[in-house]
Amino acid sequence: MNTILLIPTGEGVGLTSACLGMIYALDCNGIKAGFLKPFSQVDQENLDRTTSLFGHLFQSKTVQSISHEKLTQRIAAGEVDELLEEAVSLHRSIAADNNVIIVEGLLPNGQDHFASELNASLAQALDAEVVLVSTADIQNPRKTAEKVEAHLRQFGGATSNRTAGVLFMRTRGLSEETAQIPVAFDPSLRPTEDIAKFTAELQKYNRYFGSSDLPIIGLVPFSNTLSVPRTLDIASVIDGQWVNQGEAKTRRILHSSLIASSIEYELNKFIAGELIISASERTDVLLASSLATSNGIPLAGLVLTEREAPAPKLLEFCQSAIKQGLPILHTHLNTLETAQRLSDFGNEIPTDDTERAEQVTRFVSSHIDVEWLKQHSNNGATPRLSPSAFRHELVQKSIAAKKRIVLPEGDEPRTIEAAAICQARGIAHCILLAKPETVHDVAKARGIELPAGLEIIDPDQIRDQYIAPMVELRKGKLNDLQAKEQLQDTVVLGTMMLALDHVDGLVSGAVHTTANTVRPAFQLIKTAPAYSLVSSIFFMLLPDEVYVYGDCAINPDPTAEQLAEIAIQSADSAKAFGIDPRIAMISYSTGTSGTGADVEKVQQATQIAQQRRPDLLIDGPLQYDAASVESVGRQKAPDSRVAGRANVFIFPDLNTGNTTYKAVQRAANVVSVGPMLQGLNKPVNDLSRGALVDDIVFTIALTAIQAEQQAAAK
Repeated sequence: MNTILLIPTGEGVGLTSACLGMIYALDCNGIKAGFLKPFSQVDQENLDRTTSLFGHLFQSKTVQSISHEKLTQRIAAGEVDELLEEAVSLHRSIAADNNVIIVEGLLPNGQDHFASELNASLAQALDAEVVLVSTADIQNPRKTAEKVEAHLRQFGGATSNRTAGVLFMRTRGLSEETAQIPVAFDPSLRPTEDIAKFTAELQKYNRYFGSSDLPIIGLVPFSNTLSVPRTLDIASVIDGQWVNQGEAKTRRILHSSLIASSIEYELNKFIAGELIISASERTDVLLASSLATSNGIPLAGLVLTEREAPAPKLLEFCQSAIKQGLPILHTHLNTLETAQRLSDFGNEIPTDDTERAEQVTRFVSSHIDVEWLKQHSNNGATPRLSPSAFRHELVQKSIAAKKRIVLPEGDEPRTIEAAAICQARGIAHCILLAKPETVHDVAKARGIELPAGLEIIDPDQIRDQYIAPMVELRKGKLNDLQAKEQLQDTVVLGTMMLALDHVDGLVSGAVHTTANTVRPAFQLIKTAPAYSLVSSIFFMLLPDEVYVYGDCAINPDPTAEQLAEIAIQSADSAKAFGIDPRIAMISYSTGTSGTGADVEKVQQATQIAQQRRPDLLIDGPLQYDAASVESVGRQKAPDSRVAGRANVFIFPDLNTGNTTYKAVQRAANVVSVGPMLQGLNKPVNDLSRGALVDDIVFTIALTAIQAEQQAAAK
């Protein structure tokens, strides 16, 4: 087990982001990383911000920092050794559970003059390797080098065994290409050419930069898009009261504008992500903001200053915008005071803003040298498939597959954004079924950049060519007129495109029901030759491992033969996604301890599956705890090779499966990916109607992988 201590060279270096990004990069590579911030530098009693974000993002054990009050009292009393002993105790409390521990050092500031000296003592106490975290400017290498050198001296200089490297954050002067935000961990984004050039410049001032003595672990670009707060976050800053909170928790402030002139001269400011600031007496600004919202422009919000909040009668004219979630704030500050407070607003990530924290974490991790991390993790354990590693594999495999995925809900905003991300990152070649002008209007209103290569097909232009093939596929069940009518549904049209191999997979369900998505697939795609039914699985992203649950969405009460088939389908799906399957057939009793029709069905299904696929590790009946908890498994099924180690769980019926998946998801705050349909001739997948953009992206990715898996099997 190794310890890496990140020490900032000053304020505003992005220390929290550096810690979280490093942990995410390790996690993506199956290396279990813990986090420790021994000393808090805030006066509140609640959990430190970085520690709290770590717990939310990685669902991992956290430890309470030594409070700032206690820290300053001990320093004043000369009890540094006692402080360090407490830090070592905190470190040891998480050491056994991790391959590497990332430790956040103290920030040198005017308040804590002892920070630098205590950081040096902490490095010795924890026997930690030190990584300096600093900002950088490509155009000013001398200043950057001198700043790093000044901090190296307290650890014995660049050649000291204690010094491990430098991580440059918020680097100015890098090309735009390096500042894109990845969907998942992607080391290909590391600006290697920029690192080489910058290293050469730094070596003019210190020859050790870039050497094995002082490697540059990362050169993370500055990105404005990572500093955007939610509208919710500014309310307390400007002493605001909500007129309408609306979607303040999800809308983000990309820009802000003071409206002072006549409204006709300010209309260009009413764009997606804009925070409009105006005096409350400017009723025309309120009405213009409402009209923009009603026209599909998602403003970040409206701040009305001075005097009184809008009268209820006036707000009646704004009901359409209010229903669409336009956040409206009122403050008694004047307009200039409001603007000043907003300009002074810091860019720290609130502990409940997990969306932004995830974006920042992914962005930073993609610019970190993973090989360096692996070498310094002292990791002798077998790499585990963590949720981050699973998502990373998902994206990388889908990129390699190069598949065409049709999205029938082509004018739906989340779908458009997900398609743009997938196309830009090469996850899949996406095809939106929608009127091109509608897609462009939605994208413009929502600030979505449509990348080159994103295909938009007008359903009206291609519908007729699928009438005859559809009649042929459903021979005797419908005529030309009926086929044309059914093809008005873009899900049916997309399914026909898939049936004729014009695309490789289909993803739908953001606005359609599961039945709307699945029914055309049953009718036109049908089951694969090796299978008699279609089933589904969820990938459950637990903190330390990925589980597969099946069937949780399709088959109400499968027979023993069908249950065996679901187990085999699920095992093959698990393999396709990098999971070595250990399949547990779940029941309310383990082994031969129970009797009754339900247990006998699971016993029969287990035997059938074992006979059909002797290459698979399958056991049952097993209770859930016997399947998943090692100590219980040893007690209840000591001879089982699956008990206590299962990662694929096959439930006896839909009632059990769906209830268990939802209970685990909610009670343990577990992210799930799915349902993924299996057993069809070609991949079709259904989305939840509440799906987030990232959910759609990952569903597109897994659909592409399914398509590749099926193509390889032919």
